[in-house]
Amino acid sequence: MWIIGCDLHTRYQQVAALNTETGELVERRLEHAGEVVRAFYAARPTPAIVGIEATGHAQWFERLLGELGHQLWVGDAAEIRAAAVRQQKTDVRDAALLLQLLVEKRFPRIWRPSADNREMRRLLLHRVKLAQMRTTVRNQLHALAMSQGLCRGSRMWSRKGQRELEALSLGGWSHQQRQDLQALDGTLSARIEVLNRALIEQAHGYPAAARLMQQPGVGPMTALAFVLTLGPAQRFRRSKQVVSYLGLNPSEYSSGGRQRLGAISKQGNTLLRWLLVEAAQTAARLDPELHRQYLRLKHRRGARIAKVAVARKLAVKLYWMLRTFQNAAQPVSPQSSPCTVMVPQLGSNS
Repeated sequence: MWIIGCDLHTRYQQVAALNTETGELVERRLEHAGEVVRAFYAARPTPAIVGIEATGHAQWFERLLGELGHQLWVGDAAEIRAAAVRQQKTDVRDAALLLQLLVEKRFPRIWRPSADNREMRRLLLHRVKLAQMRTTVRNQLHALAMSQGLCRGSRMWSRKGQRELEALSLGGWSHQQRQDLQALDGTLSARIEVLNRALIEQAHGYPAAARLMQQPGVGPMTALAFVLTLGPAQRFRRSKQVVSYLGLNPSEYSSGGRQRLGAISKQGNTLLRWLLVEAAQTAARLDPELHRQYLRLKHRRGARIAKVAVARKLAVKLYWMLRTFQNAAQPVSPQSSPCTVMVPQLGSNS
């Protein structure tokens, strides 16, 4: 059986491959151009285990290994870097470290979403990016209007506000800028509306997301993002692990018996954390329990901290709703744990 540590880059990869039966060790640099990578892995008997660090440009590599019948293990990049003792860092050393962790059964394997899950995440991210582009366009239009003495705030995007913007007497490039920005705003709004309808349809197509939308303040986008990001809720034993996974837990610098807590760690999914904070502002008005907690924290610590605290409480409520729903749909053995899911032993199925 072949075990391969792969230091994956955009244009090439450095591999350290070990045959556990013969002890043969192969170290090579494979350029991604051409058929070199396919030929190398096709020459290895299946199933080989290939370990890489978590990266955002490995989908093609995952498909290739799947076609050839090999297993791809993705490891936590921070834990892998922490395992390196030497200060020297090279591609050869990185590949050898990945191989060593795999052989010694210390590889910090992480949970990987399915291909369909990743495609749905792409829909969410695409919608958010287009909305950010529209915000940029509207900010420029608003600045142009304010330079002419027209300040309407959010009312600028009503029909009356658009008529007032169109009636402004502008000449030269200011007129051209207004026309271009208005055209861009109309195009982006139309595309966002299409994506909004797709999100609503997809959210109702996921029973777990439909369940989460019963929580006041949680819409299709937040519910779908929560389900897709967390995956199987049984990966987490407690709600504290979910809060930490989303980066809503406080950062901590404790030593010598003295505890120091700071702002939230922000080490989780940025998009979902932002959506939870947005949803928390609505939930704090519609949910009586969250409303009381928000008001109490607002008077003690201020509105900004109160919103984040409510977002954390909302994440906990959604986690238990999701876990209860998934447990009812598919019972889970009491022996299962996040560790057995995220860090399987060498030679187990991926």
